[in-house]
Amino acid sequence: MSDCLFCKIASGEIPADVVATSDTALAFRDIQPRTRVHVLVVPRDHHETLAGMAAVDAQGAADLFTLAGEVAAAEGIADTGYRLISNVGEDGGQEVGHVHVHLLGGQRVGPMVATRG
Repeated sequence: MSDCLFCKIASGEIPADVVATSDTALAFRDIQPRTRVHVLVVPRDHHETLAGMAAVDAQGAADLFTLAGEVAAAEGIADTGYRLISNVGEDGGQEVGHVHVHLLGGQRVGPMVATRG
């Protein structure tokens, strides 16, 4: 997709602080980190949502989580723990319409809390 930020990062058109790559995915540091370690893992191919991607490319979806695990190990947080989040849609907090998984760790991230309203 020509105007997709993450497609441009995956193709190298826009620079990013890349921490790991695979044939199907790319991991780079979030520019607004929420924890000491905050890495985004994105597929190289454009998909809007993780569920949509899994329906047409189950192996590619699995590769995202494999790369996330490799990054967690490389960042030294695999043993202490980390959180993986994939926001879907506007109500889910998705800000870029390209599948991405947030890898958060390096500190206690606390419980998941939902607000009612």
